[in-house]
Amino acid sequence: MTHKVIQNTGRFADLPIAEKLLTIISQKGFTVPTPIQHQIIPGGLAGKDVIGIAQTGTGKTLAFGIPMIQRIAENKGHGLILVPTRELALQVDEALTQIGAPIGLKTAVIIGGTPQFRQQKALQKNPHIVIATPGRLMDLIDQKIYTLNKITIITFDEADRMLDIGFLPQIKKILQLSPKDKQMMLFSATMPSSISTLASKFMKMPLRIEIAPQGTAAKNVEQELFIVQKGDKIRLLDSILAEYKEETVLVFSRTKHGAKRIARDIVNMGHTATEIHGNRSQTQREKALEGFTKGSFRIMVATDIAARGIDVSHLGLVINFDLPENSEDYVHRIGRTGRAGRSGKAISFATPDQRGDVKKIEQLIRKSLSLMNLPTLPAKRPAPREPQSMHSGSRGRGGRGGQSGGGARKKRRSGGGSNFSSSPRQDQRPTAGHRRTGNKQRGGRRHT
Repeated sequence: MTHKVIQNTGRFADLPIAEKLLTIISQKGFTVPTPIQHQIIPGGLAGKDVIGIAQTGTGKTLAFGIPMIQRIAENKGHGLILVPTRELALQVDEALTQIGAPIGLKTAVIIGGTPQFRQQKALQKNPHIVIATPGRLMDLIDQKIYTLNKITIITFDEADRMLDIGFLPQIKKILQLSPKDKQMMLFSATMPSSISTLASKFMKMPLRIEIAPQGTAAKNVEQELFIVQKGDKIRLLDSILAEYKEETVLVFSRTKHGAKRIARDIVNMGHTATEIHGNRSQTQREKALEGFTKGSFRIMVATDIAARGIDVSHLGLVINFDLPENSEDYVHRIGRTGRAGRSGKAISFATPDQRGDVKKIEQLIRKSLSLMNLPTLPAKRPAPREPQSMHSGSRGRGGRGGQSGGGARKKRRSGGGSNFSSSPRQDQRPTAGHRRTGNKQRGGRRHT
């Protein structure tokens, strides 16, 4: 593998992008590529296998999307993009459609939580690119509704996250079933041994591009830490949400049930809030994400898996109500703020017995978190008399959060080419009854 680091990104016009595609990119307002786009696109367009080590928010989608669209337009074939979550699949599809639709690009999104028959109909239209989560894709492959024999390019986005949530068996099977002479592009924030093994087995002399060292946190994010008793976390959250009442906030919970409870309590504080986690239907998740993106809800509570695909440019504050189970997830979480040159803030809550977990995070990011003194906490609010809709945004008892029983928080630190043309249809043999509409996962944990 070779390793390149280039600082001057120049312009998209300086890259070997086909004139038609370049015109579309320019019309969409993209003129200067990000570092990963500048370094990945030439190799991708040349048909090389590529490994990209980069954090979230660095422009990876266009880095692999532009080469995939152009090469399929010029050489035919099909593309497959594998992602860990539904939300990320929809986000990738939107980004590719934005630049590919004007030259006839057809895509299909294959994810759990939505009716299988609709996805089957989308596949029957012979899309140029399929964006999928591994579990649902393998379901369709096993039912012989979809085959991989026409695939010429496969991209893995957030590969480390896919392996973390148990998709390794499906990924190996997909690679084994796909043509051996395909091009592969793999993107990950970290490079655990499992990914290195995959790369050495299935990739051909890949070009390795590392934008930032593994574990590098976003440069524009101020990071703070509170040591707080578990029972006082919700009161501390009350205080912080009142202080940052003008900010759009993403709150992370380690569990689905915790996310639901936290969102309920935030609404009870008088804020507009929604939630996104594995216990919500795909329709609920899409409505929550749309409301958060458009500003209908100021606060979203999410689990790690469900938060993949959240890309809100104006997100000012990330709160780790619970520390992540894996230290690497800390980098992914705080990378949701401080994007596109903006500044952001990340605040983490840790209980006294979690100092070891904090140390692991600090070792990973090679930086000490700023330890803050606890503010005077507001009084504990009465629990809601009845469940409140997370989409209502209704004001709970007690008025604006954080104003009862607490003073101001004192922050003292103590430490493409030609247009797409029709190509031969995929071999498809629909099964009767459109069975298995759920997102069944084989060989790993349930996809949330």
